[in-house]
Amino acid sequence: MIKIYKKSGDELVLLQQPESDCWINIAPPFNMDQLEQLSKQLDVPFSFIVDCIDQYERSRYERQDDAKLIVINTPILNEGFDLEDEATYITIPVGIIIIPTMLLTVSSVNNPTIEWFEKNLMRHVQIEDKSLFVIKIFERNVYYFLHYLREINKRISQIEKELNYSSRNEELNKLLHLQKALIYFVNDIRANEMVLLKIQRTDFLNLADAPNAQEIFQDILIDNSQALEMANVYSNILGNMMGAFGSIISNNLGHVVNRLTAVTIALMLPTLVAGIYGMNVDLPFQHHPHAFTIVILISVAVTFSFVFYFRKKRWL
Repeated sequence: MIKIYKKSGDELVLLQQPESDCWINIAPPFNMDQLEQLSKQLDVPFSFIVDCIDQYERSRYERQDDAKLIVINTPILNEGFDLEDEATYITIPVGIIIIPTMLLTVSSVNNPTIEWFEKNLMRHVQIEDKSLFVIKIFERNVYYFLHYLREINKRISQIEKELNYSSRNEELNKLLHLQKALIYFVNDIRANEMVLLKIQRTDFLNLADAPNAQEIFQDILIDNSQALEMANVYSNILGNMMGAFGSIISNNLGHVVNRLTAVTIALMLPTLVAGIYGMNVDLPFQHHPHAFTIVILISVAVTFSFVFYFRKKRWL
């Protein structure tokens, strides 16, 4: 799907055809013939658009003639998008293509970073200021990394409370899904940081004469470093927690087995006595008028003795 936007004052207007200083957003579903036609119309390398659609495209930047390509990874909630990946959150590439007359964004999946701009929440930045627009995309991308990292931390705390009383693997599976998400976050935040540093060093966005944009870009680098540090810390905490709670679950299961074993032994004694006195042989108290009562009392006494012993050993 191709959507063409242009700013009119503070309003975002949807256009039918590309024109100067517009923003073109390309998102699923894709029509490759339309994309190829758009590529020829705007004189944009078709490979730029195709690369951005690839879900596994790495963060990078590239220049070809007058066209510039920047690919960064952005986080999304995995709501059935990737059925083979059980991670709670995943990352997907977002491509930004800059040409002299306009700017294009390409995403393989609808994502909150680009949707935020489509809702016209960036009111004080004009599309024609393409460098500042790109910087704002970077800024929003880092915001969502930080936002999802805080959500992961909340989920970890919630699962931690459940694990204290759990003997199942369900909670550990939830932690495993969060651990996979954090691994994706660490790798892609680091890759984004390398691209951002290279863009700053080479002045890829021509920010030399824009001190305000440079300051915003520096803040983005700081926030990105903070997100990377948070992802590393949460990943280490989660790894240690999974090991610790794996031991707790094994310990809880051990206690359950001890209790079941103690109960089995305690119930086995009356059964043993009943089995012996059911034999057709001479036995003690066989002809005693209170033989049944005596046998029952002995069985109960021995059973309670074992129960007392097991409780003293804290097996029950």
